[in-house]
Amino acid sequence: MPSAPHIPASRLAAALVLPALVWGCAVGPDFHRPAPPVVSSYTRTPVPADLGGAGQTLAAGADVPGQWWTLFQSPALDRLIELALKNNADLQSAKAALRSARETYYAQQGAFFPTLDANYSVQRQQASNTPATPLTSAVNIFTLHTAQLTVAYTPDLFGGIRRQTETVAAQAEAQRFETEAAYLTLTSNLAAAAIQEASLRNQIAATERIIALNRDVLVLLRQQKAAGQISGADVAAQEAALAQAEQGLPPLQKQLAQQVDQIAALTGRLPSEAADDGVDLAALTLPHDVPVSLPSKLVEQRPDIRVAEANLHAASAQVGVAIANRLPSFTVTGNAGGVSTALSSLFSGGNSFWSVTGAVTQPIFQGGALYHHQRAAEAAYDQAKSQYRSTVIDAFQNVADALQALQADALALKAADRAEQSAAASLTIVRKQLELGGVSNVAVLNAEQTYRQALISQAQAQSNRYADAVALIQALGGGWWNRKDV
Repeated sequence: MPSAPHIPASRLAAALVLPALVWGCAVGPDFHRPAPPVVSSYTRTPVPADLGGAGQTLAAGADVPGQWWTLFQSPALDRLIELALKNNADLQSAKAALRSARETYYAQQGAFFPTLDANYSVQRQQASNTPATPLTSAVNIFTLHTAQLTVAYTPDLFGGIRRQTETVAAQAEAQRFETEAAYLTLTSNLAAAAIQEASLRNQIAATERIIALNRDVLVLLRQQKAAGQISGADVAAQEAALAQAEQGLPPLQKQLAQQVDQIAALTGRLPSEAADDGVDLAALTLPHDVPVSLPSKLVEQRPDIRVAEANLHAASAQVGVAIANRLPSFTVTGNAGGVSTALSSLFSGGNSFWSVTGAVTQPIFQGGALYHHQRAAEAAYDQAKSQYRSTVIDAFQNVADALQALQADALALKAADRAEQSAAASLTIVRKQLELGGVSNVAVLNAEQTYRQALISQAQAQSNRYADAVALIQALGGGWWNRKDV
């Protein structure tokens, strides 16, 4: 076999030491994570831990579990979310984008190392009889074998490659938290949709109950009219009340159908494949202790803040890239190989060759493009700073809004329960009085309308309590840091 060309040890050592000598010098700003806001509370007036005596408390400083939806103790909700995590196309797309971003980062790391290419060519040639043949053997027809190795290296003297790699790493980090955001959005949206579906079922049941009550009253009034106790106007008024109650049913049924379609889509199914696997509101357990992370932890736990932080990091590194592009760049290229008419003598008998080339390039005039690229990178960095701050403010607002909603809706549910009990008792009394002829139909109509509204409000208030808990957990980041698959 032909032997490989000899490379002196001193050259090999120089090729290995040179990268170490130039590494570490990187122009541009070094990125430092922004400090979290120095606040001790999410709201201006602290929300009391006991939410209006409604059997729910805020556990300040408690950590959010990775599978936070299990706090509701609903096997049906657990099954829905498990199905969505397996089949949701948006989540699968985010995971694929993360894999792509990581591979791009690994590819960018190759810029730190020399490139090595091998080339072999064979050429069959007939030389002209007029000029002399290029071979010492004086033959005109010959086969020429050429093999060579080419080594090229660009020392990262000013850190441009390092900053570009830093940019790609930050972009991969941003995609990582985009994936966590997709995970959190999917689970929280599905939980909220399941709660809303259950609420709509309860509202439909309440409306059907009111319709049945109106029909019973209408039967009674028709009997009284037949007995000559009341006029036809009273019957007509009750018929109008019944029609009005029936009119409220189709919009609720439409909303329920659309909610079922949304749940099917979130779980990766077509609307025609939607199953009757909804959540029963009565089967949900309101989390007794709702975890509330400390404000100092929020910037680490919110995926959108981490995305904004990674984007800020990438923008910072791009300033260094723009500066490095205005500075000299160095390249070193080496070739070694052999040329022969026979493979056996490719690297012997004086047939070997080598060359080493060093080059330096300094941009001198490019119409101001490099300068303005740097100015643009600096402006983009300032923009990323503002976007980061805006994201942090929005995150704290989300938590504050959710905390205040929990407190307000806890009180609203207590009031709705009292209103429903009072309205039910009032309607029962009025109906008995109507049967005895002690009140007019107007009193019954008013009592029915009050009870109908109380039932609907109660169903909405119940679902709001569960939805508030979901919104707070989502606002706190969803506990992704406690998941085993992270």
